[in-house]
Amino acid sequence: MKKLDKLILGSFLGPFLLTFIVVDFILLTVNMLKYFDEIFGKGLSFWIYLELIGYFVISISPMALPLAVLLSSLMTFGNLGEHFELTAIKSSGISLLRALRPIGVFVIVLSFAAYLSNNYLVPKVNLKTFSLLYDIRMKSPALDIKAGVFYDGIPGYSIKVNEKVGEFGLKDILIYSHNSGQTGNLDVTLADSGRMEPFFSENYMKLTLYHGINYNEPKMVRGINDKPGEFNRASFDKNEVVFDLNNTFKLNRTAEDAWSTNRSIKNIAQIKLGLDSIGTLVNEQRYQNYQTAESVYPFFTRNRKFKPAADILERKALDDSVRVFKMRKEKALADSLEQLKKLARKDTVDTTSVLTDKLESRILNPGSDSAISGKKAVIASNKVSARDSLFASSANEEKVGVAELGTNAGTVANAVVKKQRTAALTDEERKKIDSLVTNRGYGKNATTMALNNARNLKNTFGVKKSQIDNYQRDYRRFQIAWYQKYTQAIACFVMFLIGAPLGAIIKKGGLGMPVLISIIFFIVYYMITMTGEKWAKEGVVDPLFGTFFSIICLLPFGLFFIKQARKDARLFEPDFYISAWQGIQKYIKVLRPKAN
Repeated sequence: MKKLDKLILGSFLGPFLLTFIVVDFILLTVNMLKYFDEIFGKGLSFWIYLELIGYFVISISPMALPLAVLLSSLMTFGNLGEHFELTAIKSSGISLLRALRPIGVFVIVLSFAAYLSNNYLVPKVNLKTFSLLYDIRMKSPALDIKAGVFYDGIPGYSIKVNEKVGEFGLKDILIYSHNSGQTGNLDVTLADSGRMEPFFSENYMKLTLYHGINYNEPKMVRGINDKPGEFNRASFDKNEVVFDLNNTFKLNRTAEDAWSTNRSIKNIAQIKLGLDSIGTLVNEQRYQNYQTAESVYPFFTRNRKFKPAADILERKALDDSVRVFKMRKEKALADSLEQLKKLARKDTVDTTSVLTDKLESRILNPGSDSAISGKKAVIASNKVSARDSLFASSANEEKVGVAELGTNAGTVANAVVKKQRTAALTDEERKKIDSLVTNRGYGKNATTMALNNARNLKNTFGVKKSQIDNYQRDYRRFQIAWYQKYTQAIACFVMFLIGAPLGAIIKKGGLGMPVLISIIFFIVYYMITMTGEKWAKEGVVDPLFGTFFSIICLLPFGLFFIKQARKDARLFEPDFYISAWQGIQKYIKVLRPKAN
């Protein structure tokens, strides 16, 4: 690496790290404010918040990298131009593109690292982020009873305290208990004073009440002549109530498998698998439409079938072959496991029988194994032969029964079969049939049935269409998540193409003009990105075009700024635009005499 490369790259790395930290902090603050009401005030430990912040920092890094590259490259070349270092580099015969090369190589490596992070690291972090956020949302707020306000943070109870004394003391306590599952305030407790203090590592809360009364009555549905329910009133000098806070105020972690269907936690291989599954569901719904229409109109489909499109049949055959292959594979695996179990059982039985035989032989005739051989001979002779007379007689009986059954069946068939008519219907017969159809209302019934079938088919098609639209919307969103892995990495290089030549043009360093221009370009990039993704989600444009729309729009700006920077154009100086306007006026004056 030459000294020039070290100079330029060294002047870039410092601002890049600083701007990346600043941008990441700003985006982190925005995210924390978004979930402020849901994550704070829950009595969580410092390490839980630190874990959540760490997940947020990694998950928002793909958005922070392009802005950091844009701002740092603009500041670097703005400082070089402001201190005439860029002028000295050009005067020594080094072109602007050669000066951009060290940072360009670094940004290319950074883009590749951003792609790897988007594909492997960020999905896993998103999974942990969603799981932790859900657990925090489900956790009840910390126990904080305020004077004069009903507190319902403890499930099954509503507590009101008119005055708090010290840390644990309470006065004028009113408690409504709903543990019985009945609606209404049927269980009420009043007390003059009390104490509420946690114990057993704050997993339980003990409420001690002094000098109070408890009112309780059942909720009954009774008739006019039925007796009313019993009303109970009990006074006490001291009463202790223990609340279990283990499942109420403790953070319970959810299994990460619950978020396995979210596209934000998948890498490219998993997204492709999800796309294939959604494509199978869409094709299945389209194929079922033909089957439904065929079943609704059985008269018209007796001699003809509704043949689906070629692409539907091709995908159906592919899906069926994959399904059959999986079933065969699972069956082969189950059969192999069953065989292993049988072999294990057989080995166990054989071993047990051998040990039993040896034990018997030693008891009957110690020192001789003839008893074992004799036993085996007896066992072998006990096997039943397939040619036994009993089985032979049974087989003969079955044959005789089958023969008799066949003879009787033939007799019945000969008795039932009638000769079919081949002559055409006469006019009188046709009139009788027409009169039956007209008089008995068969035509009207057929029309009504046809209308009902058509309406049912229309409703079925409407439901199927909405299902297919939902599947296709999910399909497009999966495609967008796939292409975002690339666009967020390529955006780093595009922002470098805009920021580096723009800094060489404006020749202003620091945090003034570069920050303003960077924010403007980043807002434009963000708005174009959101617009393209919205078009892609709604199916207005192809997901590939919608995701790359911001790259397509901003890349010409980068190439234009590089061209202007090589010519030392003064795009941000008033003299440039004044001279351009004067040139336009001279051109108009030249054209006027020709027109006259």
